[in-house]
Amino acid sequence: MSEHAAVVAGEPVPVERVDALLAAVPARDRETARDRETARTEALARAERQRRRWATQVVVTDELARRACAERGLAPPREVSPERVLAVSGTDVADLGSIVAVALAHSPAARALLAALEAEQRVPEEAVREYYVRNLDRFLTKDALRRGVDPFATATADDFRPYERVRDDVARELRRARGRQAFFDWLDRAREGVAYPAGHEHPGDPAHPDHEHRH
Repeated sequence: MSEHAAVVAGEPVPVERVDALLAAVPARDRETARDRETARTEALARAERQRRRWATQVVVTDELARRACAERGLAPPREVSPERVLAVSGTDVADLGSIVAVALAHSPAARALLAALEAEQRVPEEAVREYYVRNLDRFLTKDALRRGVDPFATATADDFRPYERVRDDVARELRRARGRQAFFDWLDRAREGVAYPAGHEHPGDPAHPDHEHRH
């Protein structure tokens, strides 16, 4: 097996970093298969191969984020401690995909970069107000919810929390969403020049027989 898991900007990423992450993150697919006693040996082996490819993407994201932080002059984050990967919620996995969600839990550099990208976002007032108008059902008062008011038919102005009271929360939510999109865009660009040895390709790369499109 190769001694490196990827090559970033001409520099190898040691396979030990992937091994450390694999040791820290439970193999959910393998445990489920054993509990149900439905998967054959080959299916388990395939799942483990894909888990290694998935872990490689998490480690590469960390490496790329470290470099981006250095380029931006962000304070160097503390060293990654693979044994202490932060908890990842199901909501984050659904919103971000498992690779990015775990990368953010695993990598202080990725979190620092995401925070910087979010801080750079400027949300126009028109966008905030438009979101409020288009999503009035999210701003019903507690009393209106208790009465089962239909926000698109029977509701009156008094049934909604005023724009001025929710404006800052809406702007914060939109800024967060734009920051995440900026992070996704950065990651797509940053990964373009990364090279992988056999066994560490992206899990969705159709060039290997185990590929599956799961982020």
